[in-house]
This record gives sequence, structure tokens and C-alpha cells, in this order.
Amino acid sequence: MPAGMFDLQFRHEELSRGGDPLVKLSANVNWEIFRPTLARLRTEERLSNAGRPAYDALLMFKVLVLQSLYNLADDRLEFQIRDRLSFMRFLGLELCDRVPDAKTIWLFREQLTQAGLDEKLFARFDRELEHNGFAARKGQIIDAAIVEAPRQRNTRDENKQIKQTGQAPRQWAETPNKLRQKDVDARWTQKNEVNYFGYKNHLSVDREHKLIRKWAVTDAAVNDSQVFEQILDECNASGEVWADAAYRSEASLKRLKKWGYREHVQRKGVRGRPLTAWEKQGNRTRARVRSRVEHVFGIQAMRATGNLLLRTIGLARARCKIGLRNLSYNIARYVILPRTKASGLAPVCT
Repeated sequence: MPAGMFDLQFRHEELSRGGDPLVKLSANVNWEIFRPTLARLRTEERLSNAGRPAYDALLMFKVLVLQSLYNLADDRLEFQIRDRLSFMRFLGLELCDRVPDAKTIWLFREQLTQAGLDEKLFARFDRELEHNGFAARKGQIIDAAIVEAPRQRNTRDENKQIKQTGQAPRQWAETPNKLRQKDVDARWTQKNEVNYFGYKNHLSVDREHKLIRKWAVTDAAVNDSQVFEQILDECNASGEVWADAAYRSEASLKRLKKWGYREHVQRKGVRGRPLTAWEKQGNRTRARVRSRVEHVFGIQAMRATGNLLLRTIGLARARCKIGLRNLSYNIARYVILPRTKASGLAPVCT
């Protein structure tokens, strides 16, 4: 049976009735706020009209948002855009339109990485949150999660050289194809007696809205406390800070007090001095608030149908990929927050 004039419209209506989540993203997010930042990637004038023009930068940014939400590799993302009407509608593509291929997607993300626009895009959306009444309030919760990278099958000597110098072993230069697949920035770490290789996503989440306000990416071996000060959100209307025992040290507590923060950092026992009953009760009380950041990590994993596995090489690319993941979480979270809170209050911090 030949296709009718309104068949595609009817199919879209059926998708909407079925609860397509991308409809809400399209309707409730002002995507045009990102265009001025993304325009920095399109500053070079075309030397001629030969060849196809570049894809719209905002369209490509929305492609990366889809990738972050659904945890798709570049080639799988290309296939899904071609295959799924919901993806095409979100991107504003018709059946007859060209679809960005995997190489184009990789190149655009690489341009974002080199220009350092991931942090600027995150900051731009944070200002949008504040403008719509979702400024950070009621304190902040600090935590970190491991993001795994493809494991490296190196010899002990190779790992020792990487750890000591931070550079690839000299012998790898003789095999460029091998060198391109080696990540010398990621590190091994152990958590709950399980070994992991990759990076850490350090977050500061505001207590009221469960939105990510500040973030940083390091290799997985970096202790959480080393990034504590870097991700403290000075724009939060409350000076209260929650964190787990990994962030507790005499020096960090003194700095928090000096800067006017009220700490709610979990206590930890040491050999010969176990926690008292009062301290254990305090930990349980703090854990009820601190668990909100675990919801953020859980939602990130759930939305992406599994924990994020980096398919990139190097810290700069990992930072961009994880930063886009954090921004995509905030965008999706913003859509489901009650609109009654969007009171149009002035930003707390600029």
C-alpha cells in the first residue's frame, strides 16, 4: 500500500501518546540558548560553495545529547538516528534529510573538546536554570563515581613507565597504530576489593533540586579529597556541605570552616578507635541527605541503559564525554522538575 500524505504525522502522534520522552525535551528546553556558544565552531568562512555545507552546530549538539542519554557508540548512534522516528523528530530531520554519519559525529565532538566548549555549554544551561527559578539551594552534596575506560593490556614495565613519566613508553612510537589505542591518562584504582581502570566524575549536587552544579574529571587513582575544594559551589544559597568519609581530613574541615561552610562529612573509624554510638547515629542522619547524590549517579546509569563506558582515548576527550553526560542529566532532570518552582527569581550567583 503506498504511503499516505499524513502517515508520518499519524505515526508521530502515536509515538507521543506512547510517552516518547524526547517530546518533553523538545518542548521544555530552549535549545537556542546554546547556539551562540556553538557558533564559535563555525567561525571559518567557506572558501567555495563546492561540497556539502556543514551540519547545523545546534543539530550536532543535540546528536551528542542523544548519545549521552542513551550511551551509544558513534556508529550505533548513526544507525539509531536513521532507524528511529523519535530520534529524527527530536533532531528536526525528515525522512529525506541527510543523517550525520559516525565520522561526522566524532569530528564534532573532537571540535568541542579542542575548543573546551563542554564547560561553557554546561555553564550556559546552569544560568538558564537559575533564570527559571532553579538556583542552587539548601546546601550541596559532594561525591565521585568511577567511569571505566577500555582496559589496557600493558606489561608491568610499561605501566611503571606510564605512572612515573605520564608519557607513553618510547617503544610504542615504533607502532603508531598501537599508540593511538593506548590511554596513558587513565589509571587503575580499587573500590570494594574490585579493580577499575578509567576516570572519576566528581560532582557537586544541590540538595533541593538534585541538579549538578559543578563537576571535574580526573583519572581514577586521584583521591576524592584532592578535588574537594575545586568542585565546591560558592553559588549555593546555603553554606551546608555533605560528603562521605573519603573527604574527611583535618585540613579540609579547617578550610571549610574558614570559608564559612557548615560541614556534614561522614565520620570514619580508625584502628584502635572505632566509631561511638553517637557518631554512628550522626552518620545515619547525614546519609539520608547524602543519598540524594547516589540518585544522580543511579539515574545517569539508568538513562544510559548501563554505566557509561568511555570509548575515547585521553583525559581531554574523557572530560568532554563525561561533561556532556552531566549536562544531559541536568537537561533531562530540568524537564521533570515541577514547573511551579520556575518563579523567575534572579540568579544567586553570576
